Amino acid sequence: MDRFDRAILAELEQDSRQSFGAVAEKVGLSKTPCWNRVQVLEQQGIITGYPAAIDPYAIGLKLSAFVEVSVEFAQHPAFEAAIMGHPAVLNCYTTAGDGDYLLHVVTSDVEALDGLLRGNLSRLPGVQRFATTICMKTIKRGAPLMAAARLGQP
Repeated sequence: MDRFDRAILAELEQDSRQSFGAVAEKVGLSKTPCWNRVQVLEQQGIITGYPAAIDPYAIGLKLSAFVEVSVEFAQHPAFEAAIMGHPAVLNCYTTAGDGDYLLHVVTSDVEALDGLLRGNLSRLPGVQRFATTICMKTIKRGAPLMAAARLGQP
């Protein structure tokens, strides 16, 4: 990946609805080479999609929480398969430490979170225990990955 690819990724991450012509102009390429590079980035799985950014508050998802989950050793594959299809789980990470997974979940309110935890997440395969931290206020959301990637560049 060269500087043009990185610049294209940064532009698309900032605004994926801009035209290839606009992206090309901003990164210093003509339209066709820019479009070809985007196609290659998609084929390589570097660009995985072009989702719309939605404000969770605007659609009634006002509570964000982080759930640390411990799972029986033999149940990890079944837990991971179950969590993949769960709509309230935005992100799931494996972790090193007390818990096995860290989930980021969203719900409408505390009552809905309680229902999610007691009636659903606690019943997933192998769940032994979980600890929940409720987010009081989101300070930063969805930072551009390309900006973080630049920190690791020589």
